[in-house]
Order: sequence, then structure tokens, then C-alpha cells
Amino acid sequence: MDLSNPTTDNLHFMINQLAEQLQVVNRGLMDPEDYDMDQYDNIKEVYDMVQMKGQLSVSEIQAVVGELGKFRKQV
Repeated sequence: MDLSNPTTDNLHFMINQLAEQLQVVNRGLMDPEDYDMDQYDNIKEVYDMVQMKGQLSVSEIQAVVGELGKFRKQV
């Protein structure tokens, strides 16, 4: 999958993969519909970092989830 193209499908894929890898119990926090395409590049950076790092500590997981929270659509 070519994630260099900012598409809705790619965004949804990355968010779902991150939720799986970070073992997010409350999937409502990681609903792909809650993320804006304007934040695609930022989300991709987080996704790439998690992919490179592989195993994350609990504090790193919390930091990543917190960072992703910044990219959610403002209601």
C-alpha cells in the first residue's frame, strides 16, 4: 500500500493499524472518521515512527495516543 498518497482510505488504514499496534482498548478514541485529512502528514509521521520503533513501552504508547489526540477534528 502506497501511503505517500493522502487519501481517506490511507488515513483510515493508518489509524486502524495504529489502534491495533498500540492495543487501544477504547476504539472510540481511534475512530478514523474523527481525523481530518488536513492532518494526514502529521499522522503519517506518527505511523512511520511506530512502524520503525516496533515495540513501544507503556509511556511511549501513552505519548503516541496523546499526540494522535491533537490531530482529531475539533468539534
